[in-house]
Amino acid sequence: MKRIILIILLVVASLSVNLEVGAQGITLNGVMLEDTAHVGTRNLLLNGAGVRSKYIFDVYVAALYLREKKSREEEVQADPGEKRIALYFLSEINMQEMLYTFKKAFKNNHSDAQLDEMKPQLRQFDDIFTAMGELNEGDVVQFDYQPDLGTSVVINGSLRGTISGAEFYRALLRIWLGSNPTQEKLKQKLLGVQ
Repeated sequence: MKRIILIILLVVASLSVNLEVGAQGITLNGVMLEDTAHVGTRNLLLNGAGVRSKYIFDVYVAALYLREKKSREEEVQADPGEKRIALYFLSEINMQEMLYTFKKAFKNNHSDAQLDEMKPQLRQFDDIFTAMGELNEGDVVQFDYQPDLGTSVVINGSLRGTISGAEFYRALLRIWLGSNPTQEKLKQKLLGVQ
């Protein structure tokens, strides 16, 4: 009985450490997330955030910023305006491993015909990340969408490339928000449902 109580106390303590709400945003696994983000000429609102975990390891904190809060994937996808997905890495990750995960998520959420149509954009996406080699703990990757530009890939504040087309950003969002997301719990957190 004492062991069960101790386990419950440890779980409650870890939950209170992992998520702290502040006046200017939230802190999740030690990562401070602002309430707003500036993309292009717009200020966006933090829609939701969560931790991407694999097995027992926390890989990154993900945050979704939109012009106005939305709780359904369809609403997010239908919004033609600026958006941001930000990934705050909690541990080192090999770029090939991350690209494999992204490619698998693209494949799980799109038909072969859709992937064929996006082949140039997917190749450009692959080239941007292959040039990086690896991501380290503390690195930040932002995928910013602007209707007139497309998807800007910003790593640690440095623009690494811009990929044209609204459909590519919608495809990118499906990694986390699609019918087969990388992690269902993270999808719900990004949509502000949990």
